[in-house]
Amino acid sequence: MSRKNKARQVRAKSTPIRAALEPSSFLLPLVRNGIEAIDVGHHAHLDAKIRSEFSDSLELDDAMRPGHEQENRWDYLLGHAATFSIIALEPHTAKQDQIRTVVAKRTQARQQLRGHLRAGKSIRLWLWVSSGRVQFADTERTRRQLDQAGITFVDRVVLPKHLS
Repeated sequence: MSRKNKARQVRAKSTPIRAALEPSSFLLPLVRNGIEAIDVGHHAHLDAKIRSEFSDSLELDDAMRPGHEQENRWDYLLGHAATFSIIALEPHTAKQDQIRTVVAKRTQARQQLRGHLRAGKSIRLWLWVSSGRVQFADTERTRRQLDQAGITFVDRVVLPKHLS
């Protein structure tokens, strides 16, 4: 094995998303370093202090679109270096009528990722960040619904406290 291929193989196993994906997954070559897979317009949803904590990222929505055009799709996966875990990030309108949609996105993403994640690997956190003004009628009820679905609503920006 050449030195270049060996270095590539070590790098692939040294980031959370790459290490979690099956070697045969078509998602593996789509993983980017740092937050490169995150749309530049969505960088503002990650507090500047934590951006460097992500060693890899995947634009899951685009990757899963072929064959799932009519399904809900989650936007991003982020590899958190400090915990060597995967965090799912969904920038989405924060309105009462969108709760079901975001819950459906998580459900679909979990199904879409079956066969791509290695045995024992999973998403540690599912974070919903508002892409605009937060317009929930009853915030407490909303948080209960999201907690039951395994989703954490973090307002407009993911902060260090959301990752612990």
